[in-house]
Amino acid sequence: MAEVSLAIHGKTYGIACDDGQESRVRELGKYIDARMREIASAGAATNEPHLLVLTALVLADEVYDLRGALQAQMAAQHQQEMAHAAQMDSEEERQVVDAINHLAARIESVAARLQKI
Repeated sequence: MAEVSLAIHGKTYGIACDDGQESRVRELGKYIDARMREIASAGAATNEPHLLVLTALVLADEVYDLRGALQAQMAAQHQQEMAHAAQMDSEEERQVVDAINHLAARIESVAARLQKI
């Protein structure tokens, strides 16, 4: 288990993470710090806890927007592939279905990682 030191809005936090994930955690910390500073500079928060809640809401909103866009893209791609599959013979159709299932699993994996952020 590794530990990363993150500086977020002037405070330092020690964060444990899996070995090999240190650069990803640092990258996420920098992103959170940047968003928090943007919100703070806008004067939207009355105190530190309020700033934390506003930042969390903004980040959650971004995640929801990305998930919605990803699902819409997946649905559109699925529709295109299904229309094309209708014109193929049964062997080609089976190959397309396998590819769609593989893509769906990958998209679900991305969505699960986004939910953890």
